Amino acid sequence: MNMKKLFNLLLTFCFLLLTSCETKEESTFQGYVEAEYLYIASPFAGRLDQLSVHRGQTVEANALLFILEHENEAAEVMQAEANLITAQFQVDDLKTGKREAELNIFRGQLEQAKALENLSALTLARDQEQYQFGAISGAQLDNSRASHQNNQGKVLEIRSQLESGELPGRKDQMQAQNANVKAAEALLAQAHWKLAQKTLTAPIRGLIFDTLYVEGEWVSAGNPVVLLLTPKNLKVRFFVPETLLGRLHTDQEIIVYCDGCSKTVPARISYISPEAEYTPPIIFSNETRSKLIFMIEASLSPNNAVMLHPGQPVKVDLHE
Repeated sequence: MNMKKLFNLLLTFCFLLLTSCETKEESTFQGYVEAEYLYIASPFAGRLDQLSVHRGQTVEANALLFILEHENEAAEVMQAEANLITAQFQVDDLKTGKREAELNIFRGQLEQAKALENLSALTLARDQEQYQFGAISGAQLDNSRASHQNNQGKVLEIRSQLESGELPGRKDQMQAQNANVKAAEALLAQAHWKLAQKTLTAPIRGLIFDTLYVEGEWVSAGNPVVLLLTPKNLKVRFFVPETLLGRLHTDQEIIVYCDGCSKTVPARISYISPEAEYTPPIIFSNETRSKLIFMIEASLSPNNAVMLHPGQPVKVDLHE
């Protein structure tokens, strides 16, 4: 009788133990660490003149990564700077009017025209008197009158040129030249931007995961030279059966275990796939698979992400 009770107690204990193991198995899943790399590339092609980092190196934000040849871009900057200076000088020239030496030429021409006008006025007056006495013909008087009128017109013309030369440029000329200055400034900014694209720096602190070129190689436009890994771009990916999907939600805390880690790594679910899959990756699957599974991704804090590495297998506890 005592043996029968002992046997029943042993069966109950085994059942509870199996139930406990099954519960634990349902809340613990295999996964792996996934990384999203920053592909550092230039939008322009060129020879790799300088590679300032190496694989495995940790760099700070704004640290120099690499430099492509940039002689052509530097020349474009110099040309754009010269064009801007020229446009600005032309604006200044319009503001001040003609130079003093040019104005002096107009003043001299005006004095000559005045002298001719005075002379033609005297000639006309004398011819008018002589015509009254019949000393000259009417044709000669007409010539004197026409010559005097021509000299008067010359005086007015040169005086207008002098006044115009003393004035600054017209409003429409100033507007057109100011537009040329803005266009030159835009071209200079574009040239500086192109030059800057040949010298690449780290946008954020991170680890140099790999370098894809060596110095002296030709790099095509848009091809990455450096792969940068930042802690915030590490995440844990695992798969759960459909039966557990209803108990999961974004921002839910989970526990991550990894081989060699001195402590557990907390994480939070950041993504739940809306589409079902039928098999997880074989090397990361549990011994007992569900036929219908969903991919889950969990984000890590930067301080905790440094303990993990891309591709590293981990165990995830839903921590319910």
